[in-house]
Amino acid sequence: MELILMVLLPFPIGFLIKHRLAAFVTYIAIHNFVFTFQTAELLAAWTKGDTSAFPADPTGFAMFPYAVVNAVIFAVGLGLVWLGNRLATRRRDRRPVDLAA
Repeated sequence: MELILMVLLPFPIGFLIKHRLAAFVTYIAIHNFVFTFQTAELLAAWTKGDTSAFPADPTGFAMFPYAVVNAVIFAVGLGLVWLGNRLATRRRDRRPVDLAA
């Protein structure tokens, strides 16, 4: 769910929202909602015995891979927001070329 969000939303958010800070805040808010919902669903499945997302005995660094994968997805999403905003800014700030000169 979070990966689908990262593929579909960050670049258009960065491209369509003019102010970079507003674009970052928008993506962070959407990502946090989806991350919370995803984690709640995975924890509910884990309490029923499903060990596909979390190990049966979560001690020590057992939860570490879940945290790292989600941090990487979040960082890539922020990078795509930045890239979309940068390309939109460059596109908006184009200066017309004087062909007569």
